[in-house]
Amino acid sequence: MTDTLTIRRPDDWHLHLRDGAMMRAVLPQTAAHFARAIIMPNLVPPVVTGAQAQGYRDRIMAALPEGMDFTPLMTLYLTEDTDPTDVAQAHASGLIKAVKLYPAGATTNSASGVANFDTVRPVLEKMAEIGLPLCVHGEVTDPDIDIFDREAVFIDRVLDPIRRATPGLRVVMEHITTSDAVDYASAQDETLGATITTHHLVINRNHILAGGIKPHYYCLPVAKREVHRLALRRAATSGDVRFFLGTDSAPHTDANKLLPCGCAGCFTAPNTMSILAQVFEQDGALDRLEEFTSLNGPAFYGLPANTTTLTLTKTPPTYPPHIDTDDGPVTIFDPAMPLDWSVT
Repeated sequence: MTDTLTIRRPDDWHLHLRDGAMMRAVLPQTAAHFARAIIMPNLVPPVVTGAQAQGYRDRIMAALPEGMDFTPLMTLYLTEDTDPTDVAQAHASGLIKAVKLYPAGATTNSASGVANFDTVRPVLEKMAEIGLPLCVHGEVTDPDIDIFDREAVFIDRVLDPIRRATPGLRVVMEHITTSDAVDYASAQDETLGATITTHHLVINRNHILAGGIKPHYYCLPVAKREVHRLALRRAATSGDVRFFLGTDSAPHTDANKLLPCGCAGCFTAPNTMSILAQVFEQDGALDRLEEFTSLNGPAFYGLPANTTTLTLTKTPPTYPPHIDTDDGPVTIFDPAMPLDWSVT
């Protein structure tokens, strides 16, 4: 029995920090455990240009508490008006590490996203040329498509055609939720990676709906059937280099989560590493936790793995039910199971 596990310090390849008071409250929760994170650009207004990404990065670094070591990896929000030259310059300067594709209307603050994919072809071609990854929120928004089928349909209608039309484009399928996505990613070459969230390894759609609606389990993409959750667990614990951690930790105040039309997102930054250790131990794969959290992501993005370490010990952790922000409390994700691992 292992009661201590030391791994290279992990990274988060999909993170929402928000801005202002919310960012100041949630940033230390990530920086406590993670060395780097891909920062989502869906602010209001969105982070579209290199200049806006630089401004956002400056605000993040100004909010980072003294003594904390954390590097934000910036992204640009892809719109139908995105300038390929600006994208290339922001990448060449080292400022941005990816561009984010949101289908218009797919999730929080995605109204500026892409509706006509032909309009962004010049940007995608430039990204393939310079080796800049495209991070994809993989859901169609056609109202005729059932919400539980949107990811699988996106793969067939949008993702695979984009990749075939743009050879060499590096793509990250973000926060995958289905066995369809696992199967697709598993069959691709090294130009494709896929992130898996903490919460999608733990919850299925029953957690949201059975016995009454649970707003704090509502996220987009929405959690699917149990068969899909199990497929995600097999992928995450497999050691396959295509799969790596992107928490999609998405803080909203309780007031906004509990509205009649509540916000989508699970805030997992504080307890992700404890939950993942529990999951990997349950699946007999603690020896592969480092690959998922600390090695596969840097390999895909062409970055070195962290040299510092993080240690987990077999001691039940204590997490508060929420954190306080100047905007109101934010509930921490409840994994609905006892946790045995603490970050020390």
